[in-house]
Amino acid sequence: MKTTHSKILNMVILAMLLALVIVLQMFAGFIKIGPFAPSLVLIPIVVGSILVGAKGGAILGGAFGIVVLIQCLSGVDAGGFILWGINPFFTALICLVKGICAGLVPGLIYKAIAGKEPSDARILASSVVSALTAPIINTGLFIIGLSLFFTDTLYAWSGGTNVMLYIFTGLIGINFLIEFAINAIVSPAVSTIVKVATKKILKEK
Repeated sequence: MKTTHSKILNMVILAMLLALVIVLQMFAGFIKIGPFAPSLVLIPIVVGSILVGAKGGAILGGAFGIVVLIQCLSGVDAGGFILWGINPFFTALICLVKGICAGLVPGLIYKAIAGKEPSDARILASSVVSALTAPIINTGLFIIGLSLFFTDTLYAWSGGTNVMLYIFTGLIGINFLIEFAINAIVSPAVSTIVKVATKKILKEK
């Protein structure tokens, strides 16, 4: 009975966070810094990966990737629209893989650090590390994808300058700093949410 209740609770949490991820990313697509839009949905994705598990995080991350892909197709994401015109398959691959991994990896990291019966200190540490991992994974896989599949495009965008310098200073630098700062600021709140949820679950056992 308790197992069924737990599964239903997880499904409700996942559904609520899924709706939040979709809505936030749809509006975030209209906030531009350079040719790309910073991802403002990583916090609910991290919360989901912690509360529901790495698989739940992967589902939320996958939804994030799908919305980003739709924004590339529609032209809301200008940079992504250009990439789609060059190579649709690799554009879709980058969007989906980076999204899924941004949800999956934080969940795995949280579980590894927190353990089966986490203390408040472990919850705080694991929540902060998980929250900060998400933008690193999201941006890191984006850079790797561009470097592997869109080398000529990067050279063109860089205007003949150093490509790696362009990537870090002109293409994703500010976006990454914004995403990382948001996650760093909100990570203590994530820890509080996890503490409350963990205590509630333990009481019901």
